Parts: sequence; structure tokens; C-alpha cells
Amino acid sequence: MPATFRMKRRGVGQLLRSPMILAEMVRRAEAIKTAAEGIAPVGGPGDPHRGHYKAAFFVRPVQRGGQRRDRAIAVVGNSAAYGAHVEYGTERVPAHHVLLRAAQAAGGD
Repeated sequence: MPATFRMKRRGVGQLLRSPMILAEMVRRAEAIKTAAEGIAPVGGPGDPHRGHYKAAFFVRPVQRGGQRRDRAIAVVGNSAAYGAHVEYGTERVPAHHVLLRAAQAAGGD
């Protein structure tokens, strides 16, 4: 007789919020952070904030994240005040897409 499986939403929710899943999300986020730090621009010799953007990456674990707040996630970000300008660019500064490229490079492992 073949085995049967009955999925219970409550059990799936508990799994998605489990410490095991949170640890894996943090591990993947740390890999993305490391890749971002490796490709981050540091500025020229006359830049008063030289290296600040590169040093401002962080990983934040979130027990209840996602669109429905029903799963463990880890957020990778940059706390530099001008971080969005480096990522997306402005009319004077080209976009570097550091986090996008880091997620593409390190996020698939």
C-alpha cells in the first residue's frame, strides 16, 4: 500500500518560521553581503566618505517576514545615507546595482 501525505497549513507555517529555516536564510544573506562588499565602490582619493559605503552593509534576520509575515527571512542592506544613490544611481551618478549583482552572484548557492 502506498504512503499518503496530508499537508497541514499550520505545520508548513511552523516549518517556514523555524530556527532551521531562519539559519539558512541568514547563511544565504551573509554570502550576499560578502559578495556585495567585494564589488562595492570605495570612492576616489578626494572622497570624504571613502570606504563608508563598503563598510555599511548589514544582515538582519526577521522571524516573521515576507509579504504575509508568515516566514523567516534575512534582509541584506546598506545603512549609508546615500546607499540608494549608489544602488540605483542619480542624474549625476551612474547606478552600480551592487546588491542586485551580489544577489545574482551569491544568492543561488
